[in-house]
Amino acid sequence: MKKLKNILWLMPLLFALPAMVNAQDENAAIREGNKLYHEKQYDKALPAYQKAVEQNPQSATARYNLANAKFRSGNIPEAQKSYDELIEKTTDKNYKVKGYYNKGVTLTNEKKLLESIEAYKNAIKLDPTDEDTRFNLQKALTELKKQNQNQQQKQPQQKQQQKKQPQQNKLDKRKIEQYLKSLEQKEQEVQRKIQNNRSRSVTQPEKDW
Repeated sequence: MKKLKNILWLMPLLFALPAMVNAQDENAAIREGNKLYHEKQYDKALPAYQKAVEQNPQSATARYNLANAKFRSGNIPEAQKSYDELIEKTTDKNYKVKGYYNKGVTLTNEKKLLESIEAYKNAIKLDPTDEDTRFNLQKALTELKKQNQNQQQKQPQQKQQQKKQPQQNKLDKRKIEQYLKSLEQKEQEVQRKIQNNRSRSVTQPEKDW
């Protein structure tokens, strides 16, 4: 399985004084989620991250960690949705890159290679120096190429099978016709014998009583 990038630690946050309470609540929720995440209690980490997102919808850290927890919990469609929301809502290029990368990983695991390739390409456009993304992109392209080659190899085989099928039908039809003809000949022979027997019985002299 492709390696998932995890950003679980809080990034430096600068808030105006009136927002300090919400920031503290958000940070506490993320810390709680991180603790559970590291303990691999992903299902329990989800509510904590969700709470952090509700407290600060602009928090890229909360959204990213929420998406990762969904992925680790096995809820792939919801994880992909959360990565999309992160990419759409955050202005942080670093988080956008990691969002595209992790979305690509989930798509690759689902064998949705074309979509995963598109996600990796978007990540590379934002950060051409990301070696992990380049590695996964290359692997996805190689796997897609193999799939296409396998399909091309299967097509001649399928055509050959389709050609053989009519021939088989023709052979079966011939056998049926031969069988019917044989039955017809046998029936004619039986009728001929019956007629011969009848003719003999007619020409035979009557018995004297």
